[in-house]
Amino acid sequence: MSIHLVGGGWPLVDDGAVYRPFFEEVTAHAEAAGKLDGARVVLVLVRDGDGPQKYAELVTAYQQLAKIEPVAVISAEGRPIEPSVFAEADGIVVWGGLTPAYRQSLEPSFGEIRRLVASGVPYLGFSAGAAIAAEHAIVGGWKIDSVEIGTEDASEDLEQLTVEQGIGLIDLAVDVHAVQWGSVSRLIAAVEAGAVDGGVAIDEHTALIVGEGPLRVAGRGSVWKVTPDTGSVRVSTVGADAS
Repeated sequence: MSIHLVGGGWPLVDDGAVYRPFFEEVTAHAEAAGKLDGARVVLVLVRDGDGPQKYAELVTAYQQLAKIEPVAVISAEGRPIEPSVFAEADGIVVWGGLTPAYRQSLEPSFGEIRRLVASGVPYLGFSAGAAIAAEHAIVGGWKIDSVEIGTEDASEDLEQLTVEQGIGLIDLAVDVHAVQWGSVSRLIAAVEAGAVDGGVAIDEHTALIVGEGPLRVAGRGSVWKVTPDTGSVRVSTVGADAS
């Protein structure tokens, strides 16, 4: 089973190519457990105000891709999410919104999510859910000291580049909305400053799939790899169906 990291972008703009590999794995997990009525998919939304409406929208779209029994975990910002909500999950979806709020609310469940993914439960992180999947998560910011490293619009309500403990599903840092928000520059600056050891920035409508085999990219855009390189950084891209 795999970790699926989506760089944002909603609603669906294709036949579900970004999400279909995840739901194929979810279905396989449920069938292996002998579940005949659909896969149990826990949908986590940390949002103030529009959580129920967004949840309904996601369920409508996802039920076109697979037979699922969705479990709603809708939390206001600042409210902790307990590990018990993930019981018997065949798949975990952590959606988007304010990245620091997702990290704060899910922190009590980090260990349980890691345990479930290690046992074979696929994980899909969308936008904020992708960013906090990393061991060292870039949760926001648009400056390092007084130097601008990105746009304030993509700051997640934080001024200084902020890296905090994430779920720990992957070693590389993750930034999202790469081209659309210009967050590639933030990731480059974070690597150059040594705030993270390396990372990926994922375009909208694009998924990076991390499993037992080679890395895969699905969708319309690219994944930008940023790695340190003898006093500078190296930037490369990987497109869909490449590794």
